[in-house]
Amino acid sequence: MISFDLSPSDVELYTAARQLLLTAHHGENHRVAAAMRGASGAIYLGLHVGSKRINVCAESSALANARIAQEASIKSTVAVSMDERGEPQVTNPCGVCRELLRNYGAQTTVLVDAGGEVGTVNLEELLPYPWMRATETEWTTQPPEAMKTH
Repeated sequence: MISFDLSPSDVELYTAARQLLLTAHHGENHRVAAAMRGASGAIYLGLHVGSKRINVCAESSALANARIAQEASIKSTVAVSMDERGEPQVTNPCGVCRELLRNYGAQTTVLVDAGGEVGTVNLEELLPYPWMRATETEWTTQPPEAMKTH
C-alpha cells in the first residue's frame, strides 16, 4: 500500500538525487539521477549514462556504487528526471530496475510518482511477480491448455 507520509530520510534521499541531476543533467547522456540508502544508512548516487545505442539506468549505477562499498542491502531508493519545465521530478523505476533491485532487498521502499503525488511503496508491491527460472519456483503451474475455463 502506498504511503504519502514522507519521512525526513525520504526527503533527504530525494534531495541528493535532485542535486545530482541539477549538476549533471544532459538531455541525451544523463537524463536521470538516482539515490539509494543502504542498510548502513549511507546514501549512494547513480546517474543515467546514455548514448545513441546504449543506456544504463541511474538505479543500476547507484546500485553498483552501493555494492562496491560492500553495502549488504538497499533500504530505500528514488530516481528523478527533468519535467517539461526543467524541474526535477520523481520518476518510477523501469521493469529492469525493479527486477535488479529485488535481488538486493525485497523489502526496499521506493519513492514513486502516484499520479502527480509522491509516495513510498514497497518493492514487492511494484513487482509482485518477479521473473524466475522454472527451477527457482516452489510450485509448478498447469499448462494453459490444462486449465479449466469458466
